[in-house]
Amino acid sequence: MSKVIEVKKQIVDEIAGKLKESKSTIVVDYRGLSVSEVTELRKELREAGVEFKVYKNSMTRRAADAAELSDLNGSLTGPNAIAFSIEDVVAPAKILNEFAKKHDALEIKAGVVEGNIVTVEEIKALADLPSREGLLSMLLSVLQAPIRNLALATKAVAEQKEEQGA
Repeated sequence: MSKVIEVKKQIVDEIAGKLKESKSTIVVDYRGLSVSEVTELRKELREAGVEFKVYKNSMTRRAADAAELSDLNGSLTGPNAIAFSIEDVVAPAKILNEFAKKHDALEIKAGVVEGNIVTVEEIKALADLPSREGLLSMLLSVLQAPIRNLALATKAVAEQKEEQGA
C-alpha cells in the first residue's frame, strides 16, 4: 500500500475513535466566518476542553460508517468542522449555540450525543440546559428546603413560647 493510503486510513481510524469516545460531537458549517472569528471560537472551545477540527468529508463518512453512525453522513456536505467533547456533554452545544446566535454564518448541522445521532433542535435544547454545577446547586437547594423550613418553624414556635412566657 502507498503511504498516502496508509495516512488516510490512520486519519479515518482517528476520527472513528473520536466519534466512539466522545460524549458529545457536533458538526457545524463554518462557511462565512472570518479567520479571527474561527480563532475566537476555537479558543472558547479549547478552554472548555473541546477539540475542534476540520476533516475531509470523505474520510469523516468512512469513519462514521466504521463507528456505526452512518446516519451522520447526510450532514457531511460542504465545508464542515467537528467539535469533539470527551468530558462534557453540554459544553460544545452551549458554546456553539451561543456563537451561532452572535454569528449568523455558523450553522449547526448535526450531532452525536453519547452514541446517538441528534437533530439541530435537540442540540439547541441541550444548549439551553443549565451547567452541571447549576443542576447540582438546584438539587442541593431542593434537598435543603424541608430542613430549612423545619428549622424556621421550630424557631418561630420557640419565639412564640418566649413571648407567651414573658
